[in-house]
Amino acid sequence: MKKNIISAIISGGLFAALIVMLGRYDVAQIGPDGTSIGYSSINEKVHEMTGVHMAWYELTDILGYLAIGVCALFGLIGLIQLIRRRSFLLVDKTIYALGCFYVVVIGCYIFFEKFVINYRPIIMPGASAPEASFPSSHTMLIITVMASTAIIAGLYIRKLFLRFLVRLLCAVIIVVTVCGRLYCGVHWFTDIIGGILLSLCLISLFAAVYSKTSESDKKYYGIDDGSRAENVDFQVHVHGEPGLKKVPAKTAASQPAVTAPAESRTEKSATEAKSPEPEGQAVEDLYAGYEGRRMKKDKTDNGPSTSGYVPKH
Repeated sequence: MKKNIISAIISGGLFAALIVMLGRYDVAQIGPDGTSIGYSSINEKVHEMTGVHMAWYELTDILGYLAIGVCALFGLIGLIQLIRRRSFLLVDKTIYALGCFYVVVIGCYIFFEKFVINYRPIIMPGASAPEASFPSSHTMLIITVMASTAIIAGLYIRKLFLRFLVRLLCAVIIVVTVCGRLYCGVHWFTDIIGGILLSLCLISLFAAVYSKTSESDKKYYGIDDGSRAENVDFQVHVHGEPGLKKVPAKTAASQPAVTAPAESRTEKSATEAKSPEPEGQAVEDLYAGYEGRRMKKDKTDNGPSTSGYVPKH
């Protein structure tokens, strides 16, 4: 957790410093309609190198919709848990942390749409004026959603290979989106850098929160810090606790039944076979048991029992 906090402070500090420098360093009117852009020399050179490629813009837009679909998927998981567990308190804390994280990301997007730092290097098709472009919202959306998905994959994906595949896919989507968003020419180079720094700050904060909230969720699903999630085939609900607890099926199955060891049972049977009880003793025990039951009934009925007779020897 400490490393995550330090990472958030460093990346957040660099992001704040970049905002300050964009308004002070090498500012020139190189944008459409004479808009002023900080770090104008490097931004202009990179834009001239990449040019404008709307096909890549459309591709990165599709990946953005994919990220929104991932957010909706986790929202659906939370809703299903709420319906099945019938309590807001029993919904995974990770789902709540993820929901709050998404709200923060949306808040950052709205903030920088209102308080414009830089405008796009081009006027978008269908638009009549330059639009805000710092930080790159698609870069921020893809990095935050895909990186958070990779972080919590160990909690909800049981198979190691599938978990690796999901994390690899998340990494590929991040790289394609960041590079594609720069290459398509609708952002300045500093817009992409700003999106990366802000995303790193937010992800580091989420990772720090997740390291705390996931402890109860891991116990719920029977996943320890050193164990692997694929050991959980299904869970057994135990009622009567403040929350539902789940026990790994393989762990439950591996526990031996509460019976005497086979060796002890064998020895006991052998002992009984070697020293059989005398027949007369068995008859006396049977009679004593009968007498006890008859006397108990006499006491209950306040009189002698008429349910049978006592055999005489």
